[in-house]
Order: sequence, then structure tokens, then C-alpha cells
Amino acid sequence: MPLHIGIVACTAEGAALCYRTICEEGAQRIGGRSHPEVSLHNHSLADFMAGMNSNDWEKVADLIVSSASKLARAGADFFVCPANTVHLAFPLIGDRAPIPYLHIGEVVAERAKSMNFERVGLLGTRSLVESDIYPSAFAAHGLNCVRTEMADRVEMNRIIFEELTRGIFKPESVRTIQRSIEDLKALGCDSVVLGCTELPLIIDDNNSTLPVLDSTRLLARAALARAINGGGRPQ
Repeated sequence: MPLHIGIVACTAEGAALCYRTICEEGAQRIGGRSHPEVSLHNHSLADFMAGMNSNDWEKVADLIVSSASKLARAGADFFVCPANTVHLAFPLIGDRAPIPYLHIGEVVAERAKSMNFERVGLLGTRSLVESDIYPSAFAAHGLNCVRTEMADRVEMNRIIFEELTRGIFKPESVRTIQRSIEDLKALGCDSVVLGCTELPLIIDDNNSTLPVLDSTRLLARAALARAINGGGRPQ
């Protein structure tokens, strides 16, 4: 039997895409309408935002541990968190997580390496882009991570929190993100990380000038691999 996957949710849009990917692609891999058992727990986004806006990452870590503990009691064997920025709190979890987890940055870095990318652009919230989550994960595989300019980070942050996390998708915001990708290409990037789990809802290989690394779906696929055949990379 496949392992039981737990999802520590933060935003509804990102968590829904992760859940849907696990169920749809799980059925393709296993056959019929079968997919691994999945449990999801979500504290209020307002609670996460309170911690992130005040740089209280201990509070965010506590929320993650709380969700993971509830998932463990529901029978989950491991968990994933389809929220990139929330991973800033993962170093503060320590040994408090009752079950193993897959780290989104490491999952994406491994995929970039397997695709022979070398210089990867990074899109996401301002906190995420300015953090070491992706640069350190990529450096471990000998890859370079390129950040967007400050003005792009500020506008991307606004689009993510004021629009995408609320299910609002504006054509002008898509164009803004496309221009950021074009700027990264001009800086020599050969690919781009969609380092916000809502970005894949409006950006993909069809409307990006660079190949995209879809962090949401890559995390879901890593969870599937671990659930079905022990693949993936637990902590």
C-alpha cells in the first residue's frame, strides 16, 4: 500500500493545486481512480501572515508543527508544505516534527540538476527571493540562483498576496511576471523557478520565455514518488 501523504497547507490556492496534482497524477501512475491516501490540515492564513509580517518565524514554525502533529494523528507517514515562503521557518522546527517531510527547495534543486540547468532565475514573494532557501539548495548541486531586481520583488509580492492567494488572476499581472522572466533571461538564466505555489496558476512553459520549474507540482510529484515507491527525499 502507498504511504499516507500529509499536506501542511498555508494558502488555499497552492494547497489545492498540490492536492489535485497528487490525486490526478497518482491515478495515472497507479491506475484506475487509485491514488495514495491524503490528509490536509490548514491553520488560518491570517495566523501565518501575522507571523511572516512580524518576522516571527518561531510562530510560523509552531503552526507547521501543529499541523504536522494533527496529520500524524490522522495517520500520515510524512508531509509536504506547498508554500515556499513558509519554508523560512523550517530550520526552526528541529526535531519537533512528529513525521518526516520533503523540503520544497531541495525537491526543485534536484529537478533543476536533472534537467542540466545551470543558472536559474527565482520568482516568489519578497521574503522568499531575499532568503537563502533556493540559493543554498541550488549551490549544493553546483547551480547558480539569480534573484530579480528590488522593484520586481516588491511588485511580485503585491501580486501574490493581494491577487493570487485570493484567486484573482489579472492579465496585466501575468504580463508583469512575464517581463520579470524576460529580464532574468537577459541576465543569462536558462530556467526560472516559480517559487510561489500560486504562480503556476498563471505561468507555465506555454507563456514563459524560459523553461519553468513548477515548485507546486514538483513537490506533489516528489510526494507521490515517496508514497508509491519510497522515492523523494525526506528530512
